Amino acid sequence: MGLIKSKETPVFAGKADAYEVRIHEQSDRLYHIEFTPEVIKQFLALTSEVSLQQLEYIPYMRHIVADHLNQLTTGSLLEVLNGILHDRGTGGFTIGMQDQAEDLDDFVKFSTAISHLVGTPNFDSMSGNYYARFTVKNNDTSDSYLRQPYRLFTLHTDGTFVDEATDWLLMMKMKEEHAVGGESRLLHLDDWKELDKFYNHPLASHPFTYKAPASKNVSQQVQRKTFVNHNNKPCICFIDQFAYPETIDKAAYLKDLSESMENDPGLIELKLPVGDLVVLNNQFWLHGRAAFEKNPNLNRELLRQRGRFQQ
Repeated sequence: MGLIKSKETPVFAGKADAYEVRIHEQSDRLYHIEFTPEVIKQFLALTSEVSLQQLEYIPYMRHIVADHLNQLTTGSLLEVLNGILHDRGTGGFTIGMQDQAEDLDDFVKFSTAISHLVGTPNFDSMSGNYYARFTVKNNDTSDSYLRQPYRLFTLHTDGTFVDEATDWLLMMKMKEEHAVGGESRLLHLDDWKELDKFYNHPLASHPFTYKAPASKNVSQQVQRKTFVNHNNKPCICFIDQFAYPETIDKAAYLKDLSESMENDPGLIELKLPVGDLVVLNNQFWLHGRAAFEKNPNLNRELLRQRGRFQQ
């Protein structure tokens, strides 16, 4: 896999025997990685005897399926995925199974391989596992925007209400029926026109209190600064639903910040086919979801993993 350097940032683009990396058609902030069908077939054959129970009960098996995929690319995939995610100019990619699988267990194995090449997933309290699967349907009475289909799911970062690092986020589309709308809404921090205004505000480094609703199965409260500096660049931690500001001026700061991002022209609405996933650097990418058009038969299932980079 070749590494092409531009004036400003490394560009991980090129073609190898097993896969191709190219700039995503919807955004030059993202890459799309496409395996040859034969690689996916070989991965499915190598993991055919691995059950989901083994992945859930035996943590080292998750690394074994990751190694299978990496070896099918002669060891280059790990370097490319991590290079992209750590590159401030991009920090995200999409990748999929090339219509070579229909069994949702295979989707879980594939997403597990990708996640364990980029880091270690955090325990997901909502599911009690290293990954979470959730369905969006016509009727919902949940206590957050996650499963509510006809409401805009506002831009945010993951991990705001837990006391651990959340460096990256993976989202995979498992199933979709009778769905119009619901695109993933993404904003790279460096494309936000009013970043400097909010980053240089006196409240940018104020530790806000975050509390999770009951469905998250997290009882702790954490204090989070909205902005921190990492490698001389601003990084963000924010979600509107779970922040508890103490005063009117602090509430106004968060409200204005959220509205500014929601209306920014740099925001993209990503089209993600079934069997594809997107991985983002959670430190400088914000994500949300557009509202669906109403349909009594709406049915979408997503898989989520999020975690820490390998050290």
